[in-house]
Amino acid sequence: MERELPGVAAVTDRGHRHHRNEDFFAVAEGALPDGSPAVLAIVCDGVSSASRPDDASAAASGVAARSLLAALPGGTHPQRAMHDAILAAAKSVNALAAAPNQAQQHDPYRQQNAPACTFVGAVVGGGLLVIGWVGDSRAYWVPDDRSAPAVRLTEDDSWAAQMVANNLMSEAEAYADDRAHAITGWLGADAYELEPHTASFKPDGPGVVVVCTDGLWNYAEAAEQLAAVLPGDAHDRPLHSARTLVAHALAGGGHDNVTVAVVPFPAPPGRAGSA
Repeated sequence: MERELPGVAAVTDRGHRHHRNEDFFAVAEGALPDGSPAVLAIVCDGVSSASRPDDASAAASGVAARSLLAALPGGTHPQRAMHDAILAAAKSVNALAAAPNQAQQHDPYRQQNAPACTFVGAVVGGGLLVIGWVGDSRAYWVPDDRSAPAVRLTEDDSWAAQMVANNLMSEAEAYADDRAHAITGWLGADAYELEPHTASFKPDGPGVVVVCTDGLWNYAEAAEQLAAVLPGDAHDRPLHSARTLVAHALAGGGHDNVTVAVVPFPAPPGRAGSA
């Protein structure tokens, strides 16, 4: 599935190994109080060990997008709007556990196996780039001027990241461990205390934000590796760029669902709408 709007494009693929796609995305155009455009992309990765992971990622991405579209025109700061959108997304995923589908109604383990997903989102508008995340889905910044470094904008909620942060292992050692990708943060009724991460940036030049699940970054983990795969005209052709990144993951093995959104910065001028 893919979608393109002025200023944002996203592609998701089931991959080669999974029988269904448990990722979901939402892309939309909104507006800031002065009428200037605000473009957003939300990407969620269903937790495969949970029940109904596809429902969780679909609910979270849709609710978060609607929350942002409602808050931004009213003057809520984009970083605050992102924080609130993550909380709204979490509430929507929690509600799935409270209202199991027919197949789950007689499942004695459904509370221990509540629907769950990761979350990463980006908002571009008014000269500002805002990122929000929970889990191990990521956002990267790739400048149009490739002589400047690409940067990862998120820090994983994962076992490996925790080991590195506490100086218990080197990054190479941590990510070589079988436990590396065990996540320590997610949206879901059985999650630990929810701590939405948000950050704001003011890039000093044009570029693109790449928002993705680990189905991509497993095949281009470092920011410079991802930048090497991303086409040089990504700012002008975001859909082509998202397709290229997904194809790279599939060519590398496609062991997981793959979802990528590409958001040019600054947002292009134009009429605001939503989808």
